[in-house]
Amino acid sequence: MRGVLVKERREIFNALGLRGSSDRKRFITAVAVLVGTCIGAGVLGIPYVAAQTGFFITLIYIFAIGGVVLLVNLYLGEIALRTEAKHQLPGYAERYIGKWGSKLMEFATVFGIYSAIVAYMLGVGESFSFLFFGNGSYTTLIGVLFGVGMSGIIWRGIKALKRFEKIGVLIVLVLLAVIFFVFVDNVTWSNLYSSNISKLFLPFGVVLFALLSFHAIPEVEIVLHKREKFMKSVIITSILISIVFYILFTLVVVGFKGVETPEVATLVLGPVFIFLGILTMFTSYLAIGNALQENFILDERYKKKKAWFLTTIIPIIIFLIIQLGNLFSFTMILSIGGVVAGGITGILILLMVKEAKKHGDRKPEYKMPSSWILITILCSIFIIGILLELF
Repeated sequence: MRGVLVKERREIFNALGLRGSSDRKRFITAVAVLVGTCIGAGVLGIPYVAAQTGFFITLIYIFAIGGVVLLVNLYLGEIALRTEAKHQLPGYAERYIGKWGSKLMEFATVFGIYSAIVAYMLGVGESFSFLFFGNGSYTTLIGVLFGVGMSGIIWRGIKALKRFEKIGVLIVLVLLAVIFFVFVDNVTWSNLYSSNISKLFLPFGVVLFALLSFHAIPEVEIVLHKREKFMKSVIITSILISIVFYILFTLVVVGFKGVETPEVATLVLGPVFIFLGILTMFTSYLAIGNALQENFILDERYKKKKAWFLTTIIPIIIFLIIQLGNLFSFTMILSIGGVVAGGITGILILLMVKEAKKHGDRKPEYKMPSSWILITILCSIFIIGILLELF
């Protein structure tokens, strides 16, 4: 088994162009993978819930949930560093909390990534439809075509990250900077001060979805092989970049459109915004699609064709069912996916922490405090979020 892992790792390094690379290149690549996972469809949904609830209420959610996700990511990073063998999340769960944990994590992983992929197909389909035709009439057709196109890229696996992830994230950040400085003069600051307490809990699920990046941590560890000392700083840097991105984007959109902000925030803001939204969903789709395919291959031991089919074709079918049945809106998909999948995943990661500290087989490059009080508080936040969303 160890020989297989070494071979897989060597292939990944060759694909990413990382063999013999510098510390700086490894660090930037790892940050790009994590930021590319984090910044996706959620960025399009946050301005809408902020416009409905209030910018400053949503700002509190972004900081609070961002802090929780940062802590859980740091815990997961330590778990990965304490484990010699490489897994996706269900594999770590099976090792440290047993079969039941693995099955529940598998459900949360698949449910969460399927929710994200369906949201990306809906968001990209609607974005292109408005961009080229001025309406959403072609959302379903374009969404399916986007899913088919991404299936070809996902088939290439980790190799696709080399070509798209770093440059995609760089373009997203540059576009954000340009958009901010161009549109900030059009912000009506009074739009930021309105609030609606009756919708106080509306942002929770969407913000959690937007910040979820647990599935990228195993990928980051692979990228940082023999540079694991950067794991902690990569996680912190990536979450901070994502938080700043969401705050600036939401400020501009809500300040510009106010309560008229649509569910897919970029649609009424012009071609540059629409392109930004498409690009963020593309980079995130690439990262989480690759993570799910690797999960099926490494932890479930599926053949590549079966893993690829489950990763790319099944979500297209789900997307078609949702669209033809008009079952869920864009923000509903984000909210349900974020709260259910993110909540379960976060709780399971926290339950692994103590066991990994006891039974891990290597010394980690950093250690996180793990008092039961802190773990209980973090678990309670996820549980409350799930209950609020469901009931």
